[in-house]
Amino acid sequence: MDGGADVIGYPWSEPPSGVQAIEVAPGVLWMRLPLPMKLDHVNIYALDDGDGWTIIDTGFSSRKTRELWQGLLDGPLGGRPVRRVVVTHHHPDHVGLAGWFQTEHGAELVTTRTAWLFSRMLQLDEQARPASETLAYYRRAGMSAEEIARRADERPFNFSDVVYPMPLGFTRIKQDNVIRIGGRVWDVHIGNGHAPEHATLWSRDDNLVIAGDQILPSISSNLGVYATEPKADPVGDWLEACERLSQFARPDHLVLGGHKLPFTGLPVRMRQLIENHHGALKRLLADLDTPKAAADCFPVLFKRQIGEAEYGLALVEAVAHLNHLHSQGLVEQSERSDGAMVYCRKTS
Repeated sequence: MDGGADVIGYPWSEPPSGVQAIEVAPGVLWMRLPLPMKLDHVNIYALDDGDGWTIIDTGFSSRKTRELWQGLLDGPLGGRPVRRVVVTHHHPDHVGLAGWFQTEHGAELVTTRTAWLFSRMLQLDEQARPASETLAYYRRAGMSAEEIARRADERPFNFSDVVYPMPLGFTRIKQDNVIRIGGRVWDVHIGNGHAPEHATLWSRDDNLVIAGDQILPSISSNLGVYATEPKADPVGDWLEACERLSQFARPDHLVLGGHKLPFTGLPVRMRQLIENHHGALKRLLADLDTPKAAADCFPVLFKRQIGEAEYGLALVEAVAHLNHLHSQGLVEQSERSDGAMVYCRKTS
């Protein structure tokens, strides 16, 4: 496989399935768990610590996922215990079974403070119907009155539906920490944008990078603004993190991400991740010659039809790009008669 600086390579063309595992480096197993959504999988990794395993991320909490995990534990992991779980970030496909491993397997949870706090907070915040703040956020983003009314009468996505109860207690990692896993020494570098205080691990002993969803091939990580922090600027956070992490990137790095395939050619991928969002911002700014709400910006941002399954993620990402342009002083905002916040390019 060509490891040139301008080439993105995929050493494996097919992922593992079921309770299979692929050894991507000595003592490092790549496994994959299903997700009930358009992005239908999450990658997990197990690192051999001799007397047991450290696993990276966990999948959703569901009976099916726990059954698959039992098959993995009995099969590729050889019946040896999982002693540590490293969670890269707080999203439920990554943290979903951390509490199960803590409670049922006695594993230590290792993650960033923000990831743990978000996970605990969201798990305890169970809602039968959307909060008034969420409905107000939808209105400001330009969601139609009909869609808001429909969502107001439905049970929203609840973190607790797919995340196993998390007990008190975790081990914190932060920027510039050093951690030993799987016979290797890893530097901790923190990303942002897709999720606050997202952990990535960079091996000092070989070419491995454990990237979670901070660095993915072929798809862009969602950068979303939510009712919890409606004025957030995750696009700005993302660009800063990409520029900073790109300093460590080598062409021969084997990047083990949370989705899609492991890949090499990290420098060119980092450039793509940065340029893709600069390009989206440039297109969006050019299109804001008349006032538009976030829900009006899908065609220019995504350049494709957005279906019902993608609508929510598209909406929060459109808000994120508008927030960034506003934080840079490039657009003006005002309130439309229907309560939507609209943005227009400054003329001077």
